[in-house]
Amino acid sequence: MAESRSGPLVLGIETSCDETGVGIVAGHKLLADAVASSVEEHARFGGVVPEVASRAHLEAMIPTVHRACADAGITPSDVDAIAVTAGPGLTGALLVGVAAAKAYALALAKPLYGVNHLAAHVAVDTLEHGALPEPAVALLVSGGHSSLLRVDDITGSITSLGSTIDDAAGEAFDKVARILGLPFPGGPHIDRLATTGSADSIAFPRGLTGPRDAPYDFSFSGLKTAVARWVERRERDGESVPVADVAAAFQEAVVDVLTAKAVRACRETGIEHLILGGGVAANRRLRALAETRVATAGLRLRVPMPGLCTDNGAMVAALGSLLAGAGVPSSPNDLGADSTLPVTLVSVRA
Repeated sequence: MAESRSGPLVLGIETSCDETGVGIVAGHKLLADAVASSVEEHARFGGVVPEVASRAHLEAMIPTVHRACADAGITPSDVDAIAVTAGPGLTGALLVGVAAAKAYALALAKPLYGVNHLAAHVAVDTLEHGALPEPAVALLVSGGHSSLLRVDDITGSITSLGSTIDDAAGEAFDKVARILGLPFPGGPHIDRLATTGSADSIAFPRGLTGPRDAPYDFSFSGLKTAVARWVERRERDGESVPVADVAAAFQEAVVDVLTAKAVRACRETGIEHLILGGGVAANRRLRALAETRVATAGLRLRVPMPGLCTDNGAMVAALGSLLAGAGVPSSPNDLGADSTLPVTLVSVRA
């Protein structure tokens, strides 16, 4: 396999949800990150519609690959390997990306790496901060996942410490935004509104924080329900709803639980480094509270820039480059999509 001075040159494709991402990476160097989002097509439904997402991926795939190659100043034949998200995610959306990646790999006679979406969210941090500290604890927070992971080797040894048992944090943001009459996706709107509200004005519950609860699992369904009931009572009594205060108090309840559990995981495993990733990691309050609590605990925090936190092809390419550079076997030509691909399976190997 040809190799650039920075590491293997890899084209990565991400289609796990509603964004068509194509990234080009050489080792830890980001050369291109092209994204075509279909979020506006889902907004009128108040959430992602799988069939709409799949069709949008079909339409955007080739133009986005061309744009990424142009941005990187390369042609597809220049790459050393093709990487693609094989799961987890929406089955139809994943299939579009996997089919495209297999076609490119076959046409170009390049190795194919089917990678795990969650592991890619960890690997993307290398594009900003260099090689990952190992071991590390990773807190991944997105619309579909709230996970605590122990990462001993990003190319093949990841252990799940805990995960969401109902609504993920990002999903709860979207549902609460809908309750408050805010547009989809709800996370950025709540983040902005919360800066003008009082986080202490309403005492919303902190799920799974009791002494007998699973220490590293997450639950935000009860919090979402508590917000809905609080708003309903105000409206029933003819009182106005202080939207900014509700947004701030809800957001604080979420980030309080996320950061407390992450710091606890670091302390109890004896691991010094915490990596924060996933779309919700772009939330300003989450980043700030994580930084404060990590510093107080004498730990070290790594958080990618907000643009690398959301779903993108760069994270897939980053993981693919690390896998290729480590000599990990590539994926079979009949690679399929797995909507429930476990995080312990970093890549699908032949």
